[in-house]
Amino acid sequence: MNIGIHGKVFDSDNRAFIRHVLDTLSSWGAKIFISSAYCGILQKHDLMNDSFIYFEKEDDLGHLKLLMTLGGDGTLLEAVAQIGNSNVPILGINTGRLGFLATTAKDDIESALDCIKRDSYTYDERALLHLDSDPNVFGSIPFALNDFTILKKDSSSMIVVNTYINGEFLNSYWADGIIVATPTGSTGYSISCGGPLVLPQSNNFIITPVSPHNLTVRPMVVSDSIELTFTIEGRSKTFLISLDSRFETVDESIKLAVRKEDFKVRLIKLSDSNYFKTLRQKLNWGLDARN
Repeated sequence: MNIGIHGKVFDSDNRAFIRHVLDTLSSWGAKIFISSAYCGILQKHDLMNDSFIYFEKEDDLGHLKLLMTLGGDGTLLEAVAQIGNSNVPILGINTGRLGFLATTAKDDIESALDCIKRDSYTYDERALLHLDSDPNVFGSIPFALNDFTILKKDSSSMIVVNTYINGEFLNSYWADGIIVATPTGSTGYSISCGGPLVLPQSNNFIITPVSPHNLTVRPMVVSDSIELTFTIEGRSKTFLISLDSRFETVDESIKLAVRKEDFKVRLIKLSDSNYFKTLRQKLNWGLDARN
């Protein structure tokens, strides 16, 4: 089997764990493909093997059985950008702290690897959003699993984001910015700005203002069958836009439109994986600090 690996910088505490994962996969006779960015990191920790094959994000990855990420949610989002529409499933191994997407804990790695070996898992398909911009800002990766944002730059004064749904005017958001989140992204930046939790298969976008000037402006849930368009105004003539963790600077002349992407991402769902269990654990639901 062909298995891809992508990760981020790690400390010495995680070295033995990552070696164990790589050694286990190698013992199966699997061909291991390492992302070019991760190769250098593994080399620094003396974990590279001559049998490993490196890949670039531009490569066709359709030959991979799955792509395993070693890190947190940010690492998994990078992997989404790398695989694009190749339909390669992703298994997120959480070596960090929170992990709404990379839900497999280090302590559960033996069980996870056994499931992979026996093909004992299912897929959780997640919708993406697509950004059309003029000029094209994000090149060949104009999509995001979590969110698209428009934000004021640095410490400049608030901005005005004029927002339209299918060409019909919705509102002028006087704020530090605006977030358009997928249901998957509802547990990300959006929730920290007061946005609602939305179940992954809900077929929605969440429009969440960032620090709005008018406190009666609230987050809004809309169908993902619509197209959102935006124009931006402000004293500063440059602004930040992002897709997941990728940021670019633009000016007020840019044309922006968000719609649902034509393809989805497949996250590997292990037998003990449950979305509501993840919410309870990560958000500490049902816990009483007095106890």
